[in-house]
Amino acid sequence: MDNPSKAPAAAWRHPVWSTARKSCVGTALGSGKIWFTTGRGIVTEVFYPRIDIPQIRDLGFIVADDQGFWQELKALPEPQLEMEDPLVPLPIIHHHHDRFDFTLKICADPERDVLLLDFHLEGDAALRPYLLCSARLGEDAENNCAWVGDWEGRPVLWAEQGPFGLALTCRNADGYPALERCTVGEVGASDLWQDFHQNGRMQWAYQEAGPGEVALAGRLPQQGTLALGLGTSKEAAATNAWSSLAEGFQSRAADYSAGWKAWHQRHPTHHCVGTLPAAAKTLYARSTNILKVHEDRTFPGAMVASLSVPWGESSDSRGGYHLVWSRDLVESAGALLTLGATTEARHVLTYLISTQQADGHWLQNQWLGGKPFWQGVQLDETGFPVLLASALREAQMLGNVAVTDMITRALHFIVHEGPVTGQDRWEEDGGVNLFTLAVAIAALVEGAGFLGGKAGDCALMLADYWNARLEEWTFARDTDLAKRFQVAGHYVRIIPEDILVQDGAQKEWVLIKNRAHDPHLSAGEQVANDFLQLVRYGLRSADDPHVTASVKVMDGLLRTDTPCGPVWHRYNGDGYGEHADGSPFDGTGIGRGWPLLVGERGHYALAAGEDAVPYINAMAAMTGNGGLLPEQIWESDAIPEKGLFPGHPSGSAMPLVWAHGEFVKLCHSAAQGHPVDRPAQTWKRYQGKAPKIDYRIWRLRQRPRQLPAGQYLRVLLRAPFTVHWGSNGWQAIQDTESEDWGLGHVATLPVQKLSVGDSVQFAILWRDSGDWQGEDFHIDIVGGGA
Repeated sequence: MDNPSKAPAAAWRHPVWSTARKSCVGTALGSGKIWFTTGRGIVTEVFYPRIDIPQIRDLGFIVADDQGFWQELKALPEPQLEMEDPLVPLPIIHHHHDRFDFTLKICADPERDVLLLDFHLEGDAALRPYLLCSARLGEDAENNCAWVGDWEGRPVLWAEQGPFGLALTCRNADGYPALERCTVGEVGASDLWQDFHQNGRMQWAYQEAGPGEVALAGRLPQQGTLALGLGTSKEAAATNAWSSLAEGFQSRAADYSAGWKAWHQRHPTHHCVGTLPAAAKTLYARSTNILKVHEDRTFPGAMVASLSVPWGESSDSRGGYHLVWSRDLVESAGALLTLGATTEARHVLTYLISTQQADGHWLQNQWLGGKPFWQGVQLDETGFPVLLASALREAQMLGNVAVTDMITRALHFIVHEGPVTGQDRWEEDGGVNLFTLAVAIAALVEGAGFLGGKAGDCALMLADYWNARLEEWTFARDTDLAKRFQVAGHYVRIIPEDILVQDGAQKEWVLIKNRAHDPHLSAGEQVANDFLQLVRYGLRSADDPHVTASVKVMDGLLRTDTPCGPVWHRYNGDGYGEHADGSPFDGTGIGRGWPLLVGERGHYALAAGEDAVPYINAMAAMTGNGGLLPEQIWESDAIPEKGLFPGHPSGSAMPLVWAHGEFVKLCHSAAQGHPVDRPAQTWKRYQGKAPKIDYRIWRLRQRPRQLPAGQYLRVLLRAPFTVHWGSNGWQAIQDTESEDWGLGHVATLPVQKLSVGDSVQFAILWRDSGDWQGEDFHIDIVGGGA
C-alpha cells in the first residue's frame, strides 16, 4: 500500500439503506434540525438539515473483549424498547446477551444539530463497546471522505461530502473525552465489521478513507455519551457536538421532553379516546407524535411520507419515502387539523400553494424544495389541496391565507383533465378511478364556494355531472365476480378512459404492474376499495345498492383475517409486496394487507351504523416493536428467520404517516359519529345521493353518443368557440356561441324539445384562430332519464 494510513478501497460497491421497520422516529421541537430513526436496536438514518436528506445509513455498536469474542448489537434478537413518557419520542433501548446488557438512550439536542446517544454497558468487565457509523452525507454513498482527527485536543471522527460535514465524539461520565482507538474505512472492505469478521478483534487503525461509502469506528468506555454532530463543515459539526456534550445528556433530554410536552399541552385532544382500550390510546398518542415528527423546519408545512426506505436493506433508492406527496401531505394535515394543530395544517396549505405547478397541478412527488422526483400526474393530488383550504375555512382557521389563485388554477386543471387521471392513488394505472374522482368532485364543490360567479357555476355543473355518471362509467354488471358473490354488479378498480368515448371499456385489459407475470385481468375483473371514498365524502350513502354490493365483493376478495384482526389488500392481483418466500419486493412481488385500508374500512362501517372500535383495535394490534404502523403487514404463514409473522409488519415502509393520520381520524370519527374529514359543502350538496340533472356535457375527450330526450346539451371546451349545429341530418342549422364560465367556455344547445329517434349534428369553430376542429359530431336522442 502506498499510503498505509489510507483504508483500502472497496472493489465492488452496492450501497443500500437500513431496515424500513423502524421502532422509533424522533426530532427535537426546537431550533435544531436533526431527525433520527431507530431499527433493530440501533440508530438508523439521521436527517439534516431537512427531513428529506439522510446523512448516515446507520450507527450501531459491537461489544467485544479484545480476546476473540465479539457481538454486533443489531444481530441480537429484537431488543426491549421503552418510552418513559408516551408523549415524548425519546427511546430507551435495552439489549441483552448472556455476557452483557447494553442500554442506549437517544435524543436530539433541541438547540443544536446534534444527536446524543447515552450508553451503558454492564456485565463482563473485559467487554467494551465499539461504535460503527456508515456515513451517507448528502444521501451520497460514492463520494464521502472520512478521517481520524483531533479537534481542540479532543479525538474526533470526521466525514465530509459536498456541503456537509459530520463529527463523532464522545465524553465519559466525568465529562472527559473518551473516544479511543479510532479507525475509518470503506464499507465492505476496510470497515470495523470486516476487521472483527477477519481478525476477531480491532486491529486496523486507518486514518483516512474514501472517496466512497465510508465507515467511522472507535472504541468507547463502558459508560458515556456519544455525540453525532452535523454541519456545513466537519469543524462546525465538531464544535456543536462538543457544545452539546458539555451540557450533558440529562440536560438536553430534559429540554427535549419539555418541548414535546408543551406541544401536547397546546393540543389536548385525548378526550376522544377516553373509552378506547389501552393499546388504542397508546397508538393515538404515538400517532400524534408521528405526524409532528415528520414535519420539516426549513420548509414549514412540508411533511415526508415516511422516514424510511421500503425494504431498505435491499434498496438503493435515492428518494425512498422521504419525499413529499401532496395526497399524503393533505391526508396528514387533515389529522393535524383534527388534533387542533391548526398552525401546522395552515403551514401545509401555504407550502402547497408555493409548490403548485403553473398549469394548476402538483407533482407526483418532490423533494422539499419543489424539485420533482417521479413524473406522473395524479388528479387527486390536485384536488386535495383545495379540500384542505376548505376544511381550514370551515374550521375558521384559514386566516389571511390567499387561496383564490391556487383554487382557480387547481380547478381549471381538474375541469380539463378529469375525470381521467394519469395515475391512480397507487401510482400504477391511468383511467377513471373512484377514489380519485371522489376527491376531484369534492374539490370542485368545495372550490366553487371560494370562486363564486360563473367559475363556481362551472365547477358545480361538472361536479354534478361526474357524480351523476359514476355508475355508468365504473359499475360493472353480470361479471364473473358478480356471479361468484351473488350480486348484480360491483364498482371496478379503474376503467380505461375509452369509457368516455365508446362502449366496451370494461372488457379492456388493464395491466397490473409490479407482477412478474401479469394475470391479464380485464377492467371489469379488478376490484379495489377505492369506491369507499364515495361514502366517506357523501357522494353515496352507505346503504346505496351499488355500494353494498361492492362491499360484499371487496370483503370477499380483498379481506384477510390475521391474528391481529382483518386487513384489506389494495386490489386483486396486486404485486407490491414481498415475494411468497419473504424476500423483499424488487419491482415484483405479492401485494400484502395495508393497515391504512383497515382504517378506511372502519370509516365505512361507521357510516353504515356499525361500531368502528374493532377496526381501531385491529390497527393498534398491527404495529411493530415500538408501536409504529407499517405500510403493509404480513398475512401468510410465518417466516421467523425473516421476521415475518401474520398480522405484523412486513419490510415495507414503517411508519407510514398517512396510516397514522388515518388512525387519528378514525378515533375522532368514531367519537363524533361521522367522518371528520368529510367535506362540508360536498355533504351538504349531495348527502349521499346522486344528483338529478337535466343536461349532458360534451367535450373533446368525453363524448356522449346519446342524449336522453328532454335534456340540454352543454359543450365545454378550453377556448372560445362556436357550435355550428343542426338536427336530423343537418336540418334547421344554427350557430351557438360559447360563453366564458371562468374555468372553461360553455355553449348550451337547446335540444331538449327533440324527440326519441331524433339526432343532433354539429361542428366546432375555434373563434380565436378561425379554424374548424376538422370533424363532424353526431348524438342520438334516446329514451330514459339522466
